[in-house]
Amino acid sequence: MTPERIALVQDTFTTLVPRADEVAALFYDTLFRIAPNVREMFGSDMAAQGKKLMNTLSLAVQNLDRFADLEPALRLLAERHVDYGVRDEHYDLVGAALLRTLESGLGPAFTDDVEAAWTETYFAIAETMRRAAARAGPTRGAAAARRS
Repeated sequence: MTPERIALVQDTFTTLVPRADEVAALFYDTLFRIAPNVREMFGSDMAAQGKKLMNTLSLAVQNLDRFADLEPALRLLAERHVDYGVRDEHYDLVGAALLRTLESGLGPAFTDDVEAAWTETYFAIAETMRRAAARAGPTRGAAAARRS
């Protein structure tokens, strides 16, 4: 990512932080409208889930200029997501929900340049996680499902 795109992502995320709970709720509402079948992957405490989402986004956004430092955390996150039943196609759904949330949350500040910067950011994160999930393998998720 270029320094300009990193700055766009970081600046726009900063404007959303004061409304983190609202933004997280909007994200999950959007995700569940796009893909109602993923709702079963989440517990009942969506406020706690929203905090996890915003903390993860914050970590990612803060470290975009040091992406290699972020990769180990993303790999671990992907491995945990395999245990929750996340499949490869879910990453595209999450990306679509994220962009719709940003468009709604940022309003007129969601310019074409901002959209491109966030799309590139999400693609980098998702590809890192997809590779880690593929290495973890579907058997790991199946084993976790049998334990629950």
